[in-house]
Amino acid sequence: MSKQRIVVGMMDGLDMEYLDTIKLPRLNRMMRNGFFTTVGGVFPSVTNVNNVSIACGAWPKDHGISANSFYNKQKGKPEYMNSGALIRCPTIFERARKNGVKSALLTSKKKTLELFQHDVDLGIAAEAVTEAQIEKYGLPADIYSKEINYWLWQVAIDILANEPHIGLIYVHITDYPMHAWGPEETESFNHLTTLDQLIGDAMDRAPDAAFFATADHGMNYKTRCWDLEKVLKNKGVPARFVLSPERDYYVVHHRNFTGCSWIWLNSPEDQKRTIDIVSALEGVEEVISREQAVDQYHLIADHIGDLIVMGDRRTMFGEMDMEFEELPPTYRAHGSLYEMNLPLLIWNYNDPIPDQSEFNYNLDLTRFLYR
Repeated sequence: MSKQRIVVGMMDGLDMEYLDTIKLPRLNRMMRNGFFTTVGGVFPSVTNVNNVSIACGAWPKDHGISANSFYNKQKGKPEYMNSGALIRCPTIFERARKNGVKSALLTSKKKTLELFQHDVDLGIAAEAVTEAQIEKYGLPADIYSKEINYWLWQVAIDILANEPHIGLIYVHITDYPMHAWGPEETESFNHLTTLDQLIGDAMDRAPDAAFFATADHGMNYKTRCWDLEKVLKNKGVPARFVLSPERDYYVVHHRNFTGCSWIWLNSPEDQKRTIDIVSALEGVEEVISREQAVDQYHLIADHIGDLIVMGDRRTMFGEMDMEFEELPPTYRAHGSLYEMNLPLLIWNYNDPIPDQSEFNYNLDLTRFLYR
């Protein structure tokens, strides 16, 4: 392949509803004149498993990341899946390095830098910048803001203009604005039209570069949440552990609730009663076994529960002070099968790309690069 510079935009939380609602001149032009299609995401629709799938061009069964957290059975507690040591196949950054291409990772979230920091030549996490990075690029806004995403793309523009030896730039924005505002709200318009202008500026600054983009998941308004640990305990069938796969650092985004849940049983004999109890809850669409989840969603068996609980479009699961909570009308989140209608875009790429039939999921965006 050629040594053309490549910019990958991992647009956290940007589903097709935003692109269908808000006019974005530069992105719309890229969608019309470049390669564009809609694709699915990886289940569960949370960031780490999708981000690593995109960065590896691989399914969880191959790369080893199953969610934002996993239950460590030996320690009897959950742990974050933020370590690069957990990734079991080469990332796009490793593949680029083997092809003599230097890479930069620009992310709003420090957990992404924790995952990929050993594979990149330059790593910047806006919520955890160094003094040298502040001196060079200025001070970013707070992690719970839309402005932090502007800073990130301004850094990308600076690198494109001043560091031509960087051949791959991976830009991962935060989805806080998508959690905070729906596509119909003014703040979403302001956020995305500003990003659109910045991406256009990046294109103008680097007309030689190719631009790739997709998202990890979408977003929906949610109305209810169940604490399955409390539900099962109160029904006399306590679980060994119940995990919200969304569990990460950013509780302001989502309160660590997820549109699905992992349940580990104390005994195989508890399985039928557990399924019966959980299946009867409002908003639960299906309860499947670990084996079914591995088969249907290409997950890795090591890090998922004995049972997988699937919520409907409006239902979440997580740890609370009570069994059930009606969520406020502004609450927006993800994690279910209903946040997977995603864009995939390739613009100005010089080399041949696979046939459109090869692009079905967000992870297909980078699968063919640096091979």
